[in-house]
Amino acid sequence: MKKGELIFFCGKMGAGKSTKASEISQDRNAVLLSEDEWLESLYPNKVSSLYDYVKYSNLIKPQIKKLVQSILATGTDVVMDFPANTISQREWFREIYAEVGAPHHMVYLDIPNNICLEQIAQRRIDQPQRAATDTVEMFEAVTKFFAAPKPEEGFNITKIVQNV
Repeated sequence: MKKGELIFFCGKMGAGKSTKASEISQDRNAVLLSEDEWLESLYPNKVSSLYDYVKYSNLIKPQIKKLVQSILATGTDVVMDFPANTISQREWFREIYAEVGAPHHMVYLDIPNNICLEQIAQRRIDQPQRAATDTVEMFEAVTKFFAAPKPEEGFNITKIVQNV
């Protein structure tokens, strides 16, 4: 049986990963899984720092991995709105698709910091519940760990560039 394709995203905080994930999942009639939704549902009001994010994100990953692999095995595409912004995060995605022999696709949103910060500011207005974590300080803290994907990592990548 043909496996579903795993689609995931790389891009700085505020780059538009969630928006693009929603668009692609609708276009492909794929299952969309959002890390933010899972974290808020399972750990309401617990993620207020980068430390909290890492802690709770790591707690859900084993079950999410099993769920995604089960869906891919049915031949259904899965769009994961989870960041692939570090080498270790990308290795987790590799494990998901490689262990079940599914195809994959990474969408890399290469967006300048100033545009990311503008979009984060707008998101605070549109989603006031995120105002505590969608800050310039959080952007700067998270961006310190960002590593753009390199060809030698071996991912199938579509790069979307937006200039200043």
